[in-house]
Parts: sequence; structure tokens; C-alpha cells
Amino acid sequence: MKKLIYVSTALLLAGIHKPGFAQNAKRVVITGIDTSKKPGDDFFKYANGIWSDTARIPASQTGVGSYSFMNYPQRLRMQGILDSIARGKYPAGSLEQKVGDFYASGLDMAAINKRGYDPIKPLLKRIDAVADVPALLKLVADEQKAGNGSIIGFRVGPDNRRSTVNIAQFRQTGIGLPERAYYVKTDSSTLAIQKAYRDYLTRLFELTGTDAATAQKNAATTYELEKQLALAHRTNIELRDVQVNYNKLAVADLAKKQPALNWPTLLTNLGARVDTINVGQPGYYDKLNTLLTTVPLADWKTYLKAHALTNYANYLSQPFVDASFAYAKTLTGQAVKKTRAEEMVQAVDGALGEALAQLYVKKYFPEEAKRRMRVLVDNLKKAFEARIDRLDWMSDSTKTKAKEKLYAFTEKIGYPDKWRDYSAVTVKRNAYFENQLLAEKNDYQHDLAKLGKPVDRTEWHTTPPTVTAYNNPPLNEIVFPAGILQPPYFDVNADDALNYGGIGMVIGHEITHSFDDQGAQYDKSGNVRNWWQPADYAKFKAKTQQVIDQYNQFTVLDSVHVKGALTVGENTADIAGVAIAYDAFKLTEQGKSNTKLDGFTPDQRFFISVARIWRVKTRDAYMGMYVNTNPHSPAKWRVNGPLMNFTPFYNAFNVQPGDKMYKPEKDRITVW
Repeated sequence: MKKLIYVSTALLLAGIHKPGFAQNAKRVVITGIDTSKKPGDDFFKYANGIWSDTARIPASQTGVGSYSFMNYPQRLRMQGILDSIARGKYPAGSLEQKVGDFYASGLDMAAINKRGYDPIKPLLKRIDAVADVPALLKLVADEQKAGNGSIIGFRVGPDNRRSTVNIAQFRQTGIGLPERAYYVKTDSSTLAIQKAYRDYLTRLFELTGTDAATAQKNAATTYELEKQLALAHRTNIELRDVQVNYNKLAVADLAKKQPALNWPTLLTNLGARVDTINVGQPGYYDKLNTLLTTVPLADWKTYLKAHALTNYANYLSQPFVDASFAYAKTLTGQAVKKTRAEEMVQAVDGALGEALAQLYVKKYFPEEAKRRMRVLVDNLKKAFEARIDRLDWMSDSTKTKAKEKLYAFTEKIGYPDKWRDYSAVTVKRNAYFENQLLAEKNDYQHDLAKLGKPVDRTEWHTTPPTVTAYNNPPLNEIVFPAGILQPPYFDVNADDALNYGGIGMVIGHEITHSFDDQGAQYDKSGNVRNWWQPADYAKFKAKTQQVIDQYNQFTVLDSVHVKGALTVGENTADIAGVAIAYDAFKLTEQGKSNTKLDGFTPDQRFFISVARIWRVKTRDAYMGMYVNTNPHSPAKWRVNGPLMNFTPFYNAFNVQPGDKMYKPEKDRITVW
């Protein structure tokens, strides 16, 4: 699986895929180009403007278009599967029975409404009975195992310095707003979100029978306690520091430093009997240790009730669901609630994802797509190797290490070779809350069982129908689920220009993540270890700083700027991803030709395809949150940013000085 391969330039040219398939296949016609726009002024609008001007965001969604917003039509596909299965009769314990009855239980709002908040009354009573901090931490640990996280952020994952073994990991957590900045910023938009969140907490307390004044007081208590925790959080940009977020500490030492947390007992209650743990953000746990001894126990109990209510609100009766949406509406701008059926598709995908995925793959994912994707991935790797060889800023010794890492990739395409077992999850058709709880407990035990064990490199960390792709540095793997292997990214009937500009760019993007500001710190085995010559790494850092500086200049929503330091990894991957995909395309027969289709040259079709895969339109409120919290740049800059740095784009569309996207050749950024 980790075979080292060296390919000379001559072999690269000989071994690249010859697109005989594309010559005989149907082609996809290009339409919708906004010829009133100059390609060199705003290529995103040139390729997508007509669509953007006419596209309407469904009232139940925060955006429309490609990438993550393609998950909306995906959910409709899966809804069709679940609607059919839920009407059938299947043997108890079968895959179909589990997903069908889980889905049906969530649709039965009459039964859910009849129960009100009865399902969580025992938990609220248990919180009331907490008499001291040790009892509080015992409850926190028990609830963590049931999927109700609060002040402890625990998971099991690969050790960054010994990536073959899973260890206990702890991260900052404990807040209800999206991130730290939402508690400290004072602009009107953030203040409105803060108010909506406090109103949400107030409403939840009222729904459990608390009078209005007390409910408001409880919300304020919870919010202020969260704010103190938030101030101990690292920012999203600080969280990008791989080295700083690795703190493997002895439990005995932590017990002395943070006595209120009583780490040995806490770990025992979590089921994690270990001597060392990785604490990603120790400052958070220092603060938590202090607050456990200075904040009144009554306030902590109020806080735990609030987090139980927010965690379970969407599993309870309609008033709780409506309260949750009222807050989400302010946060994201979503106009109306999703249909209950769509929400339940998401619920099944979250709880029994690989069970539902088996049904999806069987119906919607052709094996031909998997075979052709493997060819594309191989070609992109060969193209990236050639780019490494041509780098003028990297020494030969570092180039050798980079190529070793490139050819040590694990590639996952479509769906897992081994499906997850859900035999421990018993699903009842009339018990939605219990179904969710059992699925959460099963997930926890599934992860806990990995502790101290060898890392399973066959495991997937997203469900196959999801429209996404990812790179996982500790496993040195790239993953392309079935969900993204459809138009506009990939089409077995499309010519090479469209597929290399589409999924080819995504493949190049994910490959590059192993060589971005974070990924470059992992070696070929997934360990955080320096494999660079010092002078080469200094040059690399200077180039990624150029990326940060450029993207800091880009604006969204008129005056809000892209956060270059937050998005540097994704932007580096976008810039290189286009270049790698283009190089691979140029080695195909179509890429070498100048034959026009639909009036466009092969190169022009390639770049139009790059623009089409980021065809997205969002609500302003959602975009405001996105820029603050998401490591990806907005769609426009995922197109224009890389292309303004890529000379073949200039040649393809005759971009000249004076065009808004024009950069002098000496200023065009090339990292890889």
C-alpha cells in the first residue's frame, strides 16, 4: 500500500492515460457563458454569471450550487431510498430495517410531540441532584459517552508523532456559539447573533416549565460561563499550528496541575484507562480547572441543563425544534425550516451512515466511475512529481523526500472496501429519541475501542454519499467519496477537458494538502517530523506567506476581507490543484490538441470546468459566518485567486494588462 515509486519524465510521458475513452464518449455541451463579462476581469462571473443571476436559493437552504450545497439534491436522492424502504417489511436487524425504521421514527411527529421533553427529564433531574464537582464531572463523562458533550472534548485518534497507534485526545470545547470571536466582537451582526443565542437558551428553559424571568437569568448565566471558557480558546488561526496543538502529557502530572479535573477518575469514567493523553489546547483545561473551583455549583448545573437542551432540542417535540431553528435562522440566514423528511435523511446519514451508503452506492454509483477515477488520480500524481522535479527553490534531497511522500499515499475512491458493522444498534420504529441515543453511544464505543490499538487505515471519516473530498495527514491518505463523483466534478461521459478541470482540480487540491502549511509538517508515514532541508522550508514558508498576503486583499460582502492566515492551506491547495490538473491534462491527446468544441479550445474548456465546480450562491448571513469560521475561501476566490496566478489561463483567454485579474508574471504565485 505504501510502495515507493520513482518515475522519470520519459516514463511519465509514456505512461500517462491516453483518452481513447473520451474520444468515443458523449461530451458535455458548454452553455451559459456570460459573454458580456470579460474573462480577465472576473472569470467566476464570466463562467457562472448567467446561472448566478437566475439561481434561486431554496427557502429551506443557506445556499445553492455545487460542492457542499450539492448535498441538498443528494439528500433528495437518499430520501427516495428511505421513503421506499420505510414502507416495506424487512427482517429485524437487517440493514433495511434499521435505516427504514430509524427514518420512520423521526417522521412520526405525532408520537414525538406527545412525549414533549419527557425523554430528557431523567437527565435534568440527575443534574439537579449533583452535589459537588466530582459528581458533576461523573455526569459530564457519562453524558459524553451518550453523545451529549459539554465541557470535555474527548476523542480517540492517531498519535501525531507515532501515527500507527491511536491515543486519547482532548480539545477545547464548552461553547455554544460558532467560535471564540462571537463572544468578544461588538459589531451589529455579531450582537444580533449573541442576542438570538441567549433568546434561544431562554426559550428552551421556558419549554421545560421555567418562568420567563428565571429562564432569562439561566440563559445569562450560561452565556457568561461560556464566555469565560471561550476566552481561553485558541483562535481558528492559532488552531492551524500543528506543533502547538500537540501536547502529550502524563496523566499523573496533569492531576497535580489541574486537581479539580481529577484526571485519573475522569479518564476512568470515560472508559479511557491510559497513562498519557494529548491535550491540544492546555490553556482551555487550565481555565476549566479554575472555573470548577470558582464558579458556583448552581451555575454549573444551569450550564449543563442548557447544553443538554441544545444538544437534544431537535430530538424532542416541535416547540423545541422550532426554537432551534429560530436561532439557526439568525446565524445562517436560512429562511424556512428544512422539511422533516430532509432532516431525517441527515439524521440517518449521521447515525447509520455506512448502512444507508450501501443502498446509495448500489443505486447511484457505477463501478466505471471508480475505475476511471483511479486513472485520473495516477495521472495527477505523475504530473505532481514532474512539478516537484522542476521546482527551482527546492534542493534535490528535499525533492526526493517529497516524492517518497507522494507515492506513499493511500487512495480511497467511492466507498469503503469494508463496511461498518451496526449490529449493536437496535432500532425501534416508535422511539426516535432512544434510536438517536443508542446510535450516539454506539459511535462512542466504536471510537473508544480504538484506544491504544493500531490505526485502521481502511476506515472512512465521511459517508460515501457526501459531496466532499479530504486529505487526512496522519494517515497520508486522499479520499474521494461517491457523492462528489458526479457532475459538475466528474462525468464518465465527459471529455477530458471537463473532467481534468473538474475532479482533476479536486484531486490536485487534495494531493497538495499533504504539502500545504500543515500537511508539509507530516512525513510519508503520517508522523509530524521534519523531512525538509532548513533552507528549503524557509523558502516554502515565504511562498505560503505570499498566499496569505494576496488573499487578505480579497473582499466579500463589500468590505469583509478573506482571512488569509485562516485559509492559507486551502488556498495553497487551490493554486497548486489547478496547476497539477492542467499539467496532467496537457499530457492527454485532447490536451495537446487545439480542436474546439462549442467554440472553445481544450484549454478554455478546462478553465471553464474549474470555474463550474465552485458555482455557488449563498445567503449573506451564511457567508458572514463562513468567512469567520471556514478555512476555505468563498467560491469566487477559489476560482479567480488561483487563475490570476496561472499563466496558461492568461494565454487561454488573452488576459492583458488592465484586466482586473491581471498580475505581472513576476508576481504570480507558484508554491508547487
